[in-house]
Amino acid sequence: MTDTPDQTRAGFVALIGEPNAGKSTLLNRMVGAKVSIVTHKVQTTRARIRGVAMEGASQIVFVDTPGLFRPRRRLDRAMVAAAWGGAADADVVVLLVEAYRGVTEGVEKILEALAERAVPKQRVALAINKIDRVEAPVLLALTKDLNDRFPFVHTFMISAEKGHGVDTLRKWLAEELPVGPWLYPEDQIADLPMRMIAAEITREKLTLRLHQELPYQLTVESEKWEDRKDGSARIDQVIYVSRDGHKGIVLGNKGETIKAVGQAARVEMEEFLGRKVHLFLQVRVRTNWQEESERYDEMGLDFKDGNR
Repeated sequence: MTDTPDQTRAGFVALIGEPNAGKSTLLNRMVGAKVSIVTHKVQTTRARIRGVAMEGASQIVFVDTPGLFRPRRRLDRAMVAAAWGGAADADVVVLLVEAYRGVTEGVEKILEALAERAVPKQRVALAINKIDRVEAPVLLALTKDLNDRFPFVHTFMISAEKGHGVDTLRKWLAEELPVGPWLYPEDQIADLPMRMIAAEITREKLTLRLHQELPYQLTVESEKWEDRKDGSARIDQVIYVSRDGHKGIVLGNKGETIKAVGQAARVEMEEFLGRKVHLFLQVRVRTNWQEESERYDEMGLDFKDGNR
């Protein structure tokens, strides 16, 4: 396939599934760079992060949606609305299911919703992830069960973490996209503003460091960004928490926690940006930040979706 205008392809691929199914890991593997945060906590992806991957003359724009779950709070509802919005807008949808968990109640709900929300001509593929954790007979039974429940156009067996089967999935996706011009410059890997990517990096480090419920009660914003003459960047970020007690947890004993978080985030930002970063973190208490539309704008979510 040559890169002539009439042969280039481009389109959107939505990765959907339960929280922690491996969507962010798969996105990062496909794109070849870390554009979506990966943690062991569920529901860590809030915004519809797009990663751009090139495969031959095809440009695949991945929509990494928040995990689909039963929403309780306004933020939860906005995240689920963003996930289904991403799926509805995509040319191809890939449902990720964890091999060892099988058809959970959450997967059943997603399959029901997929059937109800079916978009004409939209192709839905199944990717069974973490295949290295189960035996072949279990995989075969799960594949049959899922395909009996929904008419998937193709089923892939993958390990997003180890890379097994990912190239095959990416090649198939590249061929499924509509013929047309590329949507982004060839060297662009994500359409999120750098300010938001930097905020996501810091939020990931906080989530990894704090193993309580607290991470769902905080958000990070890049308040200021200064490109300096020496080529470095100064980034000032604010960590918003809901209660005074949470502020103490984020700061840690003698500021140890926030210092460690800042150091880990700075190293990753420097790696991502390819230049020196001066990172400054502040913690502020905003009791009702989850009810403030500005916070949703920063996360790329629609505040009104929280009313649904």
